[in-house]
Amino acid sequence: MTSYPLFPLPVVLYPGALMPLRIFEPRYRLMLADAAQGDHRFALLPTGTDSEAPEAGAIGTVARIRAIQPLTDGRSNIVVSGDRRITLSALVPSAKPYLIGAVDDLADLAETLVPSPADVAALRDHGERLARALDQIADVERDPEFADDPATLSFQIAALMEWDIAEQRPFLALRSVLARVTRLQHLLPALVAGAEARAAVHRRAPTNGKGLPH
Repeated sequence: MTSYPLFPLPVVLYPGALMPLRIFEPRYRLMLADAAQGDHRFALLPTGTDSEAPEAGAIGTVARIRAIQPLTDGRSNIVVSGDRRITLSALVPSAKPYLIGAVDDLADLAETLVPSPADVAALRDHGERLARALDQIADVERDPEFADDPATLSFQIAALMEWDIAEQRPFLALRSVLARVTRLQHLLPALVAGAEARAAVHRRAPTNGKGLPH
């Protein structure tokens, strides 16, 4: 069991994925400063039902700080990466203005059935196509970088998908790599087709009305 500063937010950070965050409350500015002086990690967990404090048993992710951009007004823009999944065991008494929690790792279960190499290759292909289409829509040029292992790959691709928080949380909690890959295989074809269609429209938009006879 390990203790981490807690950052309660209604978002889902997947292991292996990147996420930008803005830190503006004084207590979380202190949390950021303490984490930056320590191991650069804090726990990102959902807010509780009746209060901001996450509830025991809540599933979240250890966030590792990758970049910090201090702003002139004391706020900061940061980029974090998802380290590993955790469950909150209990809040730890502390004099700090931010919450600290004792957490346990939430690892995948050992499975006798695993995704086939063909399924993993197809998942990677869909993920790369989705990433390229979304980058084209955002006018960004970069090469998709995905992990080799299917466990992390499934989370990295899930992080690209635009789906409701009510669907993201159960996916984060899935402890079967096969189940995650299978779910993505059902969802991705339609999502990729839609994203590629939007990207095609976006590429054509700047040329609309150009080169036509008067």
